[in-house]
Amino acid sequence: MNFFEHVGKYSRLMAGVFTKPQRWGVLWKQYLKEIEKQGLQSILLTIIISIFIGSAITMQMVLNTENPMLPKYVTGLTTRETLLLEFSSTILCLILAGKVGSNIASEIGTMRITEQIDALKIMGVNAENYLILPKILGFVTIIPVLVIFSMFFGLLGGYIIALTGVLSPSQYVMGIQYAFNPYYVTYSVIKSLFFAFIISSVSSYYGYYAYGGALEVGKASTNAVVNSSIIILLFNVILTDLLLV
Repeated sequence: MNFFEHVGKYSRLMAGVFTKPQRWGVLWKQYLKEIEKQGLQSILLTIIISIFIGSAITMQMVLNTENPMLPKYVTGLTTRETLLLEFSSTILCLILAGKVGSNIASEIGTMRITEQIDALKIMGVNAENYLILPKILGFVTIIPVLVIFSMFFGLLGGYIIALTGVLSPSQYVMGIQYAFNPYYVTYSVIKSLFFAFIISSVSSYYGYYAYGGALEVGKASTNAVVNSSIIILLFNVILTDLLLV
């Protein structure tokens, strides 16, 4: 299947997803369930990764900025900018593409090969809207929370390293506060909203069209993660050009 066929099938699927729900109460219940499954269950992973990345960035900056011409607070400043501009939005979403994206693709793919989706259609249910819309809305809703958590705990990880003596904690805090631009937080949240939509919709697409057996579900999960990651990186460049440059 070529690129244009994928685009056409994806567009047709999204047209079916974004229609008026047949039962708003069912959508609401599914929506809350997806927030818990995709978002709340990812908080611990987000915290752990962010603490370690913030710690690693801080240590590397201390080692690579040992120059008497550079003020010590540059370490905190660089750690903050790295977390706010790239890690807590782009890199975090690439990581979540592996967790959330593969989960969505395998869940919907399993329903496809066990003919549950066909059964829904026979009963007159809009399967695309019923299955996919709550996943997209749930992940797009919760992703700003994960991004803010990542920023906070990434900076906390750097502060913990500063407490070990590699850097003065007061100098680290000064670097975090120096020339802070609040728009960078907004920029990261806006990017993450696009990335969350990409992960949930692309993963749903590959799961929805996973015909065959268990092997095809595995392939669908792999394709969902790989293609979501590529599209995220592409849109990262585009959004950075539109929002920052």
